[in-house]
Order: sequence, then C-alpha cells, then structure tokens
Amino acid sequence: MTSVQASGGASARPSAPPSEERSLAALARRVLVVEDDATLRDSLRILLGGAEFDVRVLPDGRDLDRAVASFQPDLAVLDVDLGAGNPNGFTLARRLQENGQVAIIFLTAADGLDERLSGFDVGADDYITKPFSTSELQARIRAVLRRTEAARTGVAQRSVHTYEDLELDEDARKVTRAAVVLDLTRREFDLLLALLESQGRVLSRSQLLTMVWGFEDYDANVVEVYVSSLRRKLEEHGTRLIQTVRGVGYVLRS
Repeated sequence: MTSVQASGGASARPSAPPSEERSLAALARRVLVVEDDATLRDSLRILLGGAEFDVRVLPDGRDLDRAVASFQPDLAVLDVDLGAGNPNGFTLARRLQENGQVAIIFLTAADGLDERLSGFDVGADDYITKPFSTSELQARIRAVLRRTEAARTGVAQRSVHTYEDLELDEDARKVTRAAVVLDLTRREFDLLLALLESQGRVLSRSQLLTMVWGFEDYDANVVEVYVSSLRRKLEEHGTRLIQTVRGVGYVLRS
C-alpha cells in the first residue's frame, strides 16, 4: 500500500478503523487549480484527483474568492497567463495571500528569471515551467505541503510509498526492493511512482505518457520500452509486480 510517513517512522495519515467511515475527501489535501487551457485543466482535475487530492478547478479568477471561501484550499496551482482580459496568476496570488495561508505553485510557459522573481515576490512556494509531467507536479505539490505542514507543526514529513517488499522514497529519490537499492533513471523512477500512486488501477499507455512525460505528443511505444526496463530491474530482486492487462495498459499487482 502507499503511505505517507513521518520522519520518525510513524504514519502521518493512519488508516481509519472501518467503523469510522472517513471519506477520502476528509483525508485528502485540498488543491485549487486555476488554468485557462480546458484540456490541461481537465487533465489535472482527473490526475490529481486520482492521486488522492481533493481538487477544484477554475478557468480564471472571476470566482476565486467564492471558491476559496467554500473550498478552503491547502494549496493553489495558478497559471501565470490566464488570457486577455483576465487577472494574471500573480494578481490572484496576492488575493489568496490576503485571504489567509494558502501555498502557491505557479505554472508558466515562460522560463525567464524576471518572471520567476516576480512569482516568488508575491509569495510563490514553487514554480513549474510547461510542459511538465504530472508526476513532477504531484511531487512538487507534496513537497510544498510537507514544508508548510512542517512549518506549522514543527514535525518534518517524508513521503514513502510501499508495496510488498518495494519501497520508494520521493524526497530521497530512492527505490529499494528486498532492502536492495535500485539504480533507476529519472523516467523509470517517475513511472514507478505513477504506478505506486495508482495501485489497483490499470493505467493506459496514454495515461502514463501524460503522467510521466507531460502533455506533449510522444510515441506510445516509449512506455513499453521503459516498462520493460523497469521490470527487468525490479525482477532482479523478486517476482513480477508490473502486470500487463492486454489491450488496456499496466497495473502494479503481484
């Protein structure tokens, strides 16, 4: 199972007893996404929701105050350029800062130093340049949330995902199986992270392309190549964990 652990080894979000009937929405951290591109906005809603975040999306900042009041986000992902006639992400960030402590990650197609400095000047916690992979965005979101939680509580957090004898530490970018450290490439690590975060769900090649390689067009065969390489490294120390569901995709299952 996937777990988020405190640095002392105890689970930071323990599983509730069945009798408590706690919903995922009650457990999930709330992420508000403001993005004018409809395709990207819908993809982020689906993929971040699948990673167990509670997600609300907006196309621009017109309903920002109402959304913040009703949703009370822990973190906002703001596109810097929200189209002509709309306030930009920097303006929205200032409004969020006035409403309370909301962590902020900016998305932008520009990678200039001046724009980055402008983002950090208005309180950005992180800054991601398009195109990006959703696994990278998920990791950045979790890292920012851990930092803000640690600042609030004084308790450091780390994100560790486990499945049987497999362990992936996001912060250390380290994977072990049967207590042996595996030498994975960056893409192999991100691919394994996507599968771990979706345990029990079959992911298609197109979903994995979006989650690991970003929102660009790629040859779907690249997924097969990386799955094959990742399998080989995992199976040097145990049985097969990445299963092929013919005609559908891949799933982490023993």
